[in-house]
Amino acid sequence: MLPLLTSLLRHRHRHRHVILLRRLSKPFSSSSIAEPLDLPLSYPTYFIWSSNTSLGKTLVSSGIAASFLLSSSQSLIRKRFLYLKPVQTGFPSDSDSRFVFSKLSAISARQSLSRSILASDRVLKASRPSVAAALPGGVATVGGDGGGMFDLESFRECRIAGEEDREHSELICETMFAWRDAVSPHLAVERENGMVEDSNVLGLLRRRLESGLTCGFPEEKMNAFCVVETAGGIASPGPSGTLQCDLYRPFRLPAILVGDGRLGGISGTISAYESLKLRGYDVVAVVIEDHGLENEVPLGSYLRQSVPVLVLPSIPQDLSNDLMEWFEGARGVFDSLVKTMLSAQSERIKRLQEMPKKAMDVFWWPFTQHGLMLEEDVTVIDSRCGENFAVFKAQNNGVMTQQFDACASWWTQGPDSTLQTELARDMGYAAARFGHVMFPENVYEPALECAELLLEGVGKGWASRTYYSDNGSTAIEIAIKMAFRKFLYDHGGLSNSVNDNSAESCTQLMVLALAGSYHGDTLGAMEAQAPSSYTGFLQQPWYTGRGLFLSPPTVFLSNNTWNLSLPEGIQSNKLKYATITFGSRNEVFDTSRDKSNLAEIYSSYIAIELARYPESKRSIGALIMEPVIQGAGGMHLVDPLFQRVLVNVCRSKNIPIIFDEVFTGFWRLGTETATKLLSCVPDIACYAKLMTGGIIPLAATLATKSVFESFIGDSKLTALLHGHSYSAHAIGCTAATKAIKWFKDPQTNKNLNSEGSSLKEMWDEELVYKLSSHPAVQRVVALGTIFALELRAEGSNAGYASLYARSLLKKLREEDGLYMRPLGNVLYLMCGPCTSPQICAQVLLKLYRRLDEFSKNQSTKF
Repeated sequence: MLPLLTSLLRHRHRHRHVILLRRLSKPFSSSSIAEPLDLPLSYPTYFIWSSNTSLGKTLVSSGIAASFLLSSSQSLIRKRFLYLKPVQTGFPSDSDSRFVFSKLSAISARQSLSRSILASDRVLKASRPSVAAALPGGVATVGGDGGGMFDLESFRECRIAGEEDREHSELICETMFAWRDAVSPHLAVERENGMVEDSNVLGLLRRRLESGLTCGFPEEKMNAFCVVETAGGIASPGPSGTLQCDLYRPFRLPAILVGDGRLGGISGTISAYESLKLRGYDVVAVVIEDHGLENEVPLGSYLRQSVPVLVLPSIPQDLSNDLMEWFEGARGVFDSLVKTMLSAQSERIKRLQEMPKKAMDVFWWPFTQHGLMLEEDVTVIDSRCGENFAVFKAQNNGVMTQQFDACASWWTQGPDSTLQTELARDMGYAAARFGHVMFPENVYEPALECAELLLEGVGKGWASRTYYSDNGSTAIEIAIKMAFRKFLYDHGGLSNSVNDNSAESCTQLMVLALAGSYHGDTLGAMEAQAPSSYTGFLQQPWYTGRGLFLSPPTVFLSNNTWNLSLPEGIQSNKLKYATITFGSRNEVFDTSRDKSNLAEIYSSYIAIELARYPESKRSIGALIMEPVIQGAGGMHLVDPLFQRVLVNVCRSKNIPIIFDEVFTGFWRLGTETATKLLSCVPDIACYAKLMTGGIIPLAATLATKSVFESFIGDSKLTALLHGHSYSAHAIGCTAATKAIKWFKDPQTNKNLNSEGSSLKEMWDEELVYKLSSHPAVQRVVALGTIFALELRAEGSNAGYASLYARSLLKKLREEDGLYMRPLGNVLYLMCGPCTSPQICAQVLLKLYRRLDEFSKNQSTKF
């Protein structure tokens, strides 16, 4: 810091005013990676928004500060009020933090205080032109001729004496970033060459919220209060050009909306309110100035009285008394507003604190053993923004912390925060336009456009029809019906079925599938998968397993080498060491392997297995498999060569082929469809999860022209009699259309390679290989948006029911902000197609560090 530049001491009645101005002429550096958010809830913190500029946000902030600090109730309790202005233009001639500081000081000086108040105003960082204007000596004082932001420590202080002077209350006013020109922040940045990234704004705001009200201040009930005042209107751009309603969304602080009491203000206020609600903000109150038009009446009606609309007195034209009389006249309104804000805060904390117990009392969670659950194990999710949960923790009167959703919310999620908002808007439009309309024999734009995109994208080159359903499991049920009909149609099994549709007269069919597969929880889908934890007697007493289930060869990374693991049935003396390891993952997918000895061995193995199951017993009517990656079965990478050979064998026998891409589709594996990795196509394929961006359930089963034609006839009985009330619902189809386009557009998905056919490498290769050689790790799989590892474990510590990783996962959640849910001793991380590889590297590094600690702890037990 440079020495003190200016010092002014002024006495007026019982308070003094000190102005300190300091600066550090060092450009402010920007960072592209946002810091994790960790917000205390022990005191109320609110955003102050307005439907447009110049509607009195700063007057409202000042009134809230005065009401809280000067309230006669609890007057003996020390209080601290923090006013934050993240973005200020027009500085130094205009400063909202200085206005709040000055007005509160003036209001306080007119009253008899039971406790002294120490008020301060600081400006933290400013552009070069604004620093030059603020400092004595002007531009010459700053030095240099470049732009950038500077650490400007402009400080003012005022003490208003009260009866109790030893332990004073405090008003802290801070401007975080300031520019000289009184224009929209993005324009000021451009003109003054003072760029500030979104991550810088959020990071500094987070730090001020964490420390500004707690540093050196003992915790007392409701002794602190904070408001964060935005700049301009709801959708005014921030410094980087990001709309402020989007910029601040990771915090999701409750909102006070300053509306417009003027002519035309009803429309603007409602539009602002809807913009906030669309992004998931909670609006606690609307405040407007009285212009004699009674705008509060229609606004209250629109809000159905669920949000109070408070009316401030009209601001006088004559400002000769510095608005002191106006503030006095508005005090009742501000007292009511503060009461509303305190009550909303208290109710919010109460709801969050009660949720775990209520959840334990009323929920029956899927895939959860309630006998092992404690109330403290329940994760309270307040909201989601992009890839991150906002999670409530009850300690220290409550804190809202950020956790990266490494489960991609059960394998569905893909949106970043921008797409999340876009999806919400488009889905709202679809709901308003269509509500819900039935689908059979009807057409509407969302369903048609989505179907066309599916056929031109994941179904390109093979599919001709789209059949909608509601989720992945039912999409599989439909696919099996389609495949069986196609098989019977091709093999002459339908000749008398229209006249005799009884089960006894039908050919008994089964599927060809892979051990370790998982196709859903509905009865038909479960019958099409091999015996597992999901199909056992405890889960499904009806289960018989109507299929021939082949054990597949798998590929994995271990000790820096990609290895091939063969099941017992494929072991052969013909195999050489060179054929069961790979120099890189790319070699695994190389189609030149089709001419290898291994391809012949695979073909022979499949033929032998099929020969063991004579058609006289049952006919294999379909091949169904998860292409490349088996998800719920343990995140195994099945050898693509084996699956390709299997497809070719079935094709030669006229057996319809189903790809279950519910999990693997839409860039989950780094390509839009796994067919690009396998270099072969199915007759039928199922899609869901990422298809809508994961924001709402919708599924589609795509089929070839010949599959579709096997259902064509003169009787309705030969049609596909399967459907759901919400088939092709407009909201889901609209979301899918947006997500499909978003993920494959290089303008919105920066992770696409130059050809747009695949994603760049998401997981840091060095870290991936490092993890593969970790002594606690059995195997690693990294592909597309998936990273998985299997912990070395034996006995009850291995398998789906294993609790072996429980302590490790708790550390990752509680201390590293990494939300993970394992598959027994298999841990996985999952990101979205648009997630920054830098974030993936950070997440992977956290896992590696905890794994080291976990490994050491395990070794000390033995």
